[in-house]
Amino acid sequence: MLLSRRQVIEAGAATAALSAMSSPLLAAVQQTAQTLLPPRPAALPAEPRVSVDPIIDPRMVARARAAFDRHRASIQDIGVVAIADFTKASADPRFYLLDTNSGRVTRHLVAHGRGSDPEHTGFLQRFSNLPGSEASSNGAYVTTEFYPGHYGRAMRVRGLDYSNSNAESRAIVVHSAWYAEPGVLTSMGRLGRSEGCFALSHASLEEVLARLGPGHFLYADRLEA
Repeated sequence: MLLSRRQVIEAGAATAALSAMSSPLLAAVQQTAQTLLPPRPAALPAEPRVSVDPIIDPRMVARARAAFDRHRASIQDIGVVAIADFTKASADPRFYLLDTNSGRVTRHLVAHGRGSDPEHTGFLQRFSNLPGSEASSNGAYVTTEFYPGHYGRAMRVRGLDYSNSNAESRAIVVHSAWYAEPGVLTSMGRLGRSEGCFALSHASLEEVLARLGPGHFLYADRLEA
């Protein structure tokens, strides 16, 4: 099977960056980077879930790995972990699910908080942990319980770092929302904004809740330019 020059370069860079990792989180990403993936089709489907050639920035993976190791005692299930890379625009699938057993990686659209992007540019400008900020918070989370929320079935998270310690009191959760649907992206060129929650499309939420239940690791951050 022939790989494009871009795929060879990206896979090589990811492998080099991840080779030093030894945690269960890394095993999945390293396996993915070393697997020969089929060429990208000419047009991806409109489905918000994309599983073709997903590449996570190695620097983001390194940060997530360090946070995972730091909070390992708080994580009950290491089978699937999640990374939200808010360096990317809301138009990009930037919420990654990593299966540590199979190495499978999928990615999803996810909205950020309106307080993180006051001008609604589609890019997260800042994080905040303050109540009332309506901003996204960076750091490590552990998923907790399912519950019936305003938008339907949702999942609570608990912040594990100083930067997101108010997640529970701020009611930061993982839920679906109309403004995170692909149709909004098609019409506006960017997703709508949450009040700091990880807002996904309905289809993406179904997969996330099925695979990332209570006791799993979730990491959110942004790389500086």
